[in-house]
Amino acid sequence: MQTLKQPKVIMFSTPTCSFCNTAKRYFREHKIRFKDIDVSRDQKAALDIRRKTGQTGVPVILINNRPIIGFDKPQINRLLNING
Repeated sequence: MQTLKQPKVIMFSTPTCSFCNTAKRYFREHKIRFKDIDVSRDQKAALDIRRKTGQTGVPVILINNRPIIGFDKPQINRLLNING
């Protein structure tokens, strides 16, 4: 039986963002490993993600380098093969 490797998930967030916290909770519930980058503390990351996506708001979630703007659950489920 072959186990599939989980896609690489990086989330750009801030501690006070409710959608960010919802996304983090969702990933934990589904046992999805992710790297969380706090753009309120990392200005370089904030500039980098704005350059890549044109977005200044959070969350911005990269799944295998494909950006998802906001907590777009249907798109997250599709890219991570989560049913539900």
